[in-house]
Amino acid sequence: MTDLGINVTDAALRGGCAAPFFSAALYPNDQGFLDGRLCQSQTLGPNTVTCCLPCPITDWVYPDYFDTMTAVANWISVAGTACCIFLLLSWACLPVENTNRHYLSICLTTTVIFMNLGFIIPLAASPPQCINDITPHDMHTLPVCGASGSCLLFGGFAGVVWAFLRALSLHLQICWDIVVGRYFHFFAQATGWGLPCIAIVASLVFSGVSFRFGATCHINHENSFAAFWIPILVMAGLAAVFQFATLGYCIKVYLASLADDNNTAASSLPSTAGVSLTPRQAYRRVRRVIALQWRGITIVVIIIADVIFFSIVFVFQDVTAHAVREDPSVAADWVRCLIVAQGDKNKCLEEARVLVVNEATILAVLILLSINGIWLLFFLGRPTMITGWIDLYRTIRKGRSNIDFVSADARRESRQDNRAYEMLSRGSSTVVTPIDAVKLPVIPDEGRTTPDYFGKTARYHAPARSFSNPRPPRTSPALASWDAATTYAPPRHYRSNSAFDDRRPQEFSRM
Repeated sequence: MTDLGINVTDAALRGGCAAPFFSAALYPNDQGFLDGRLCQSQTLGPNTVTCCLPCPITDWVYPDYFDTMTAVANWISVAGTACCIFLLLSWACLPVENTNRHYLSICLTTTVIFMNLGFIIPLAASPPQCINDITPHDMHTLPVCGASGSCLLFGGFAGVVWAFLRALSLHLQICWDIVVGRYFHFFAQATGWGLPCIAIVASLVFSGVSFRFGATCHINHENSFAAFWIPILVMAGLAAVFQFATLGYCIKVYLASLADDNNTAASSLPSTAGVSLTPRQAYRRVRRVIALQWRGITIVVIIIADVIFFSIVFVFQDVTAHAVREDPSVAADWVRCLIVAQGDKNKCLEEARVLVVNEATILAVLILLSINGIWLLFFLGRPTMITGWIDLYRTIRKGRSNIDFVSADARRESRQDNRAYEMLSRGSSTVVTPIDAVKLPVIPDEGRTTPDYFGKTARYHAPARSFSNPRPPRTSPALASWDAATTYAPPRHYRSNSAFDDRRPQEFSRM
């Protein structure tokens, strides 16, 4: 700061600095993120004092409702994380027919959870942003800062890498008719998790994270371009190139199919299994692939757009803050306004707009990053997941009821002597009574005897129409009063004079 005609007596109360600034000499230089201080030199007579803006800086350059806006974005991250967890549980517990799961979708959803944790951890822990009046915390002085910043950086970088891999997979399938298989799976796993791990280690070692913007820790300015921003923008650019190349090829195939006639024998489009395709055939093939992959295409475009937007906004914010530290004249009007207003920031918000990104843009970035989990559920979720969970619940409930029924039967049967009953078929209506064992005395001379279970005969009430055992023929009343005279049969002891009838009874028995 330059000499602004400050009252020396008032400035002495803050270590020689005018309100709302504090002198850096009042605080140690070995705690917190020292480069996060916004300090400038101020000349008071013969003395030069380093005066610093109170921490956190965002409280002085944005309106009071800015904290409420960031809290809303953090709660949206909670909802997005819940959506991602629902997707992961559905892919893990339900059949593939209900979910159409794929490892590219699973890994992309996992990266979004990591990115959302960067906003959820500060929301749950509510950590202090500053270690003293002018110095913000960093990952060395506050572990919560390191955890939130690491999750945000890792999730953002891994999300871009997996979006690139999904765009590459789709490009190979549509443009070159290459079915990605096992080798691409191994390549994707090594690249999708290896590159983010390398990037996060380089970022934490060579740059670090601290409270620089809101309640979430972000990467510091030093070495941040080489360690994080340039690699993530390169990956996002490659993903965008493959995605738009695939889109351009689809447009080319569609236009060629419109101009195609039935006489076209071949085309310059990629062939399938060594056979050249006509434009119409190529269009039908591409249309089938897009019908299956349009959800993934949309997710890739959204994530690429979010990450590029996030990177541009925060890089611009970082460069602006660094320029204010390097050139005090950039913030001279705003500093003068704060001194004149005696620390009333609301009177100086107009002067602060040239130093920071406006709150509407910041809120848009935070919401776009937080809503990615909801987008994943909207595009990768399917209505069959709901029916799958309902079927799974019914299956578990039915299984438990069957187990309880069998257990109850087993306990009931164990209390009874099943040997006292006859084993009858289920369809029998026979009523049985238990047979009581009649024990006979043991005769020493005859040795051991067994109980006589047949000493008593069970009463057996057979049904009227039962044919389970033979029965003696019943004598019908009509047969009892049978009269031979009423029939043509000869009566008993009848003898005829005919030759035929003179035969002996033995002959009739042989006939």
